[in-house]
Amino acid sequence: MKTIFVTGSAGFIGFHLCKLLLAEGFRVAGYDGMTDYYDVALKQRRLSILLQNPHFTNTEALLEDQASLESAMRAANPQMIVHLAGQAGVRYSLENPRAYLDANLVGGFNVLDLARLLKVEHLLMASTSSVYGANTEMPFLETHKTETQLTFYAATKKANEAMAHSYAHIYGLPVTMFRFFTVYGPWGRPDMAPYKFTKGILEGTPIDIYNNGDMWRDFTYVEDLVRGIRLLLDAIPPAPDARVAEIPGDSLSPAAPYRVVNIGNSDKVKLLDFIEAIEDATGLQAIRNYMPMQTGDVVATWADANLLKNLTNYQPQTNVREGMTNFVQWYRDYYNV
Repeated sequence: MKTIFVTGSAGFIGFHLCKLLLAEGFRVAGYDGMTDYYDVALKQRRLSILLQNPHFTNTEALLEDQASLESAMRAANPQMIVHLAGQAGVRYSLENPRAYLDANLVGGFNVLDLARLLKVEHLLMASTSSVYGANTEMPFLETHKTETQLTFYAATKKANEAMAHSYAHIYGLPVTMFRFFTVYGPWGRPDMAPYKFTKGILEGTPIDIYNNGDMWRDFTYVEDLVRGIRLLLDAIPPAPDARVAEIPGDSLSPAAPYRVVNIGNSDKVKLLDFIEAIEDATGLQAIRNYMPMQTGDVVATWADANLLKNLTNYQPQTNVREGMTNFVQWYRDYYNV
């Protein structure tokens, strides 16, 4: 039975990934800081579900705590690591950039260095579609230049990519970076738009719609996303001197066993259409408060996810109406509304 070490195990995506890995027969060692960036009770509920499985263990500590992280990793002795933890949120990075420096850069380095020491078979690390920044060429391809980040959050994720490439090159550590696109679904984060919109609509309070709704996102259902991560575990990037067949559209580095993969729905959805999907799921109309564009935000994100399909024979496909119906049902059950 392989052991997978998952950072951010009590987080939104980490919780769903751990559930999937456990269901598929893996042993999972979780690691989560349980920070109060959003409601800790939600994280505790997720964790309590995972802890019901005898093949799941968890350590509560910060990524920046190198000693605790090393102790947990050495105890688990994992074959692979999936690094999802970090300080998330585009807008919060305008208020508290140091949180991103500590969690994403220092914490990211700690994970990288321990993956090197433990000689894991494969390290997979979360990046974000925000690294595409001011790029207006869409859909976004993994091979596009990403030099114009618009927030410090995105800059720290781009730095993670560069740090990971250097380790892949110097130490021969196989690394896959995946770039997420607007993930949503049951157990989602309260700071994200799907949660905020659903809460506002059900409570009859106004929802803020930025750029007057003239925005597009590639909404990715969380269960589709973690299925993609699970399949990428097996798609280990080969070293430059060990490559046999070329994969169309591959982002493999010419200098390292390193690859970047988009995980998205490959479908650009207008924000107002997304809100209509929530209205239909709730049976209620939103009170709309149209706002100007926020600093650091982008008008559109749209993934080209052909590389994911070419590597795994899988592509996310849950549409927003189905996905938000599931989310609204979870929200009603969880909050008894």
